[in-house]
Amino acid sequence: MLNLEFAQLTDVGLVRGHNEDCVGHVVPSSPEQARDMGWLFVLADGVGGHDRGEVASTMAVETLVRDFENANPNDDVTNLLPRAIEHANLRVYEAGMSSCPGGSSMATTIVTCALRYDRATIAHVGDSRCYLLRHGRAAPLTRDHTLAAEQLRMGLITSREANSAQTSHVLSRSVGAGLFVNVDTTEQQIFANDILLLCSDGLHNSVGSDDIVRLVSPDRPPADSAAALVTLAKERDGGDNISVQLIRIREVERVGMYRGRHYKVR
Repeated sequence: MLNLEFAQLTDVGLVRGHNEDCVGHVVPSSPEQARDMGWLFVLADGVGGHDRGEVASTMAVETLVRDFENANPNDDVTNLLPRAIEHANLRVYEAGMSSCPGGSSMATTIVTCALRYDRATIAHVGDSRCYLLRHGRAAPLTRDHTLAAEQLRMGLITSREANSAQTSHVLSRSVGAGLFVNVDTTEQQIFANDILLLCSDGLHNSVGSDDIVRLVSPDRPPADSAAALVTLAKERDGGDNISVQLIRIREVERVGMYRGRHYKVR
């Protein structure tokens, strides 16, 4: 059976007066639930400059957690996660529209990871990220939904220009900004000693992949690694809220699929 340990930490930073980030998780209460549904981790960053960003991020996380907990065990998680994010998008959008005459802007980024057997399914909107740490390398499993990142993917600017562009923090997609949202979803096979890192831009804007590899390892408790990452982000900047979720994989259960049913691979 999949066996893991995790830690999560969110910090207001050094400048802002309140925290617009939100984190949440679902831990199975029995081996049966672990096999039927698995674990869920979710992190959201309320969009700065918009009204009630902390309300948007909290609403999005609560929606993901509730939809995951109430899902049918037979649901395909690659369909469940984007459907749950679409549900969160509608809730945040409607809350913004009804909050005052004429409506107000409420939006958030979101990144979520569901783990079951030997698979991680990641879905996201915005620029909160998920990294996979394996063999001394931190590889991003998500791509930022920002104007600069979109221009880079289209070949309109270079990576150096993208990093310094004024549009590097302008989101091209977010949860709650419109009635509909496009969700990116990917699946990744996982192995023992892999580490997954979910984080808001308050971390990855000041802490690079080399720093992550240096501070996070399978031999270090996830809580210590999370605290070290947040401390480094505050030392280098601290101008934004900082949130981290670290999941260390201890063991996996290798499975195959035959006629819609999982079977154990020895």
